[in-house]
Amino acid sequence: MSISSESYLVGLIGDGITASLSPAMHEAEAAHHGLNYLYRPIDLSVIGRPATDVGALLMAGRDLGFNAFNITHPCKQLVLPYLDEIAPEAQALNAVNTVLIRNGRFIGHNTDQSGFGAGLASVLSNAPMETVVQLGAGGAGSAVSAALLNHGVQCLFLFDVDPARAAERAQAMARLFPDQRVEAASAAELADLIRSADGVVNATPIGMHHHPGSPIDTELLLAHQWVADVIYLPLNTGLIDAARAIGCKVLDGGHMVVGQAVDAFRLITGVEPDSARMRAHFLDLVAA
Repeated sequence: MSISSESYLVGLIGDGITASLSPAMHEAEAAHHGLNYLYRPIDLSVIGRPATDVGALLMAGRDLGFNAFNITHPCKQLVLPYLDEIAPEAQALNAVNTVLIRNGRFIGHNTDQSGFGAGLASVLSNAPMETVVQLGAGGAGSAVSAALLNHGVQCLFLFDVDPARAAERAQAMARLFPDQRVEAASAAELADLIRSADGVVNATPIGMHHHPGSPIDTELLLAHQWVADVIYLPLNTGLIDAARAIGCKVLDGGHMVVGQAVDAFRLITGVEPDSARMRAHFLDLVAA
């Protein structure tokens, strides 16, 4: 395959992301298209910078010739004040996970919503969606909420360790989806809500390698429910393992990470990626 003279320098800003599989996924897909593409993680914990430095890192990257950045936890909302333009879907979610650098300007997008939505459509297309409980209302949680409501969830309960954040997100989603019910859930009512839900979604960091465990007591889960997670390292989180063990249908976090990468790659390069090839490569990376 001929190699394009165009080159791309892309970064990922977040905390604890040195082991991210995004660089390998982006670079492998770029190679299939003959693109010169270098993707590097910028791990806040490694370089000793606070999340509030995300704006300074963007500006440094722009000056060094970066074309784009992916933005992940805990910077998806902190990055907003530093952007010159925000795409409507990201503005509505109050969260950005992709920043394009065009003519010195920062343009924010959100591909988490479409990424999670792609997983819902491919794995849970026939699953009941009347009532869902979502754990976590941060940057990723906003995108997950919108994807769930777009997919047809009629009643969405949002729980977060920060009740004010859950209330704010519930109000914002209710404004965007006035024909559906979106409410914040308290800790006192969470167990009963989970038992009566069609599905449960984890959009918190609990379950990641450096945040082990489950965000809920998995004894609350029932076999007829479906369970989804946004975490992909590990792919089989404690929540996913427990749900699968009792017969629940599960949506692992790999679907979201591949889906958002597919859409981010398209935004960054203008080239249409092969989503099936990227999913297959992702699974190879996880198994390695």
